[in-house]
Amino acid sequence: METVPHSLGCVVLVGAGPGAADLLTLRAARAIAAADVIVHDGLVGADVMAMVPAGARLVDVSKRRARHTLPQEDIGRLLVREALAGHIVVRLKGGDPFIFGRGGEEVEACQAAGVPVEVIPGVSSALGAAAAAHMPLTHRDHASMVSFVAGECRSLSQQDWAGLAGKGRTLVIYMGVSGAAQIAEKLMADGLAPDTPVAVIERATLPTMRVLRSLLADLPGLVSREAVVSPALIIVGDVAALGLTPHIQQKALPCPAY
Repeated sequence: METVPHSLGCVVLVGAGPGAADLLTLRAARAIAAADVIVHDGLVGADVMAMVPAGARLVDVSKRRARHTLPQEDIGRLLVREALAGHIVVRLKGGDPFIFGRGGEEVEACQAAGVPVEVIPGVSSALGAAAAAHMPLTHRDHASMVSFVAGECRSLSQQDWAGLAGKGRTLVIYMGVSGAAQIAEKLMADGLAPDTPVAVIERATLPTMRVLRSLLADLPGLVSREAVVSPALIIVGDVAALGLTPHIQQKALPCPAY
């Protein structure tokens, strides 16, 4: 068992938001500035990474499809080891740590080792993408329920999406680009109409953001034709037809007041 040093460090799980650095919370920015060690994901925006102090040590634990730099258990051990060495460790994650970010597992690892841990929420990718695209996830006329699901192909067959999509509902699918064909097939097999509106929001909140729209039956074709790459979200439901038009795909015009 590891011995706790006199000057115990801590771990701070920080949500870096959907990409744009100025969507960080003030607390998140302060934590980054105070960090001795930054353990970061690959989806953290370049502008956010530019805020890392010069003296901080960077540890890249990016996860990509079919490539994990470190297994999740090893990431937990890394956080604990660095904190036990007396360091302020910032675990920097895209979006929010507790929405498909495995933040819960990392908190448990710290708690089991007696390491102080804090969680700083971030703007989730779904909320950031919807806001940037002017696409309300709930709307009095269109949707009174919203659900977030993971669309990874390897677990699709084990997921029960019954009742998550349909009239009056919005479904937001994370990590679904590579499995777009299987996702469309699954939803239609569960009874969702082929002409249900869908939208794909790529690189949300960044200057290169794209908002692409189609119908559910053509979702695989849209992803293929437009060569969509991650990070991207798929939004299914009537609200997917709202917001920015296909002719305004880059970003919403900013308020000139600031």
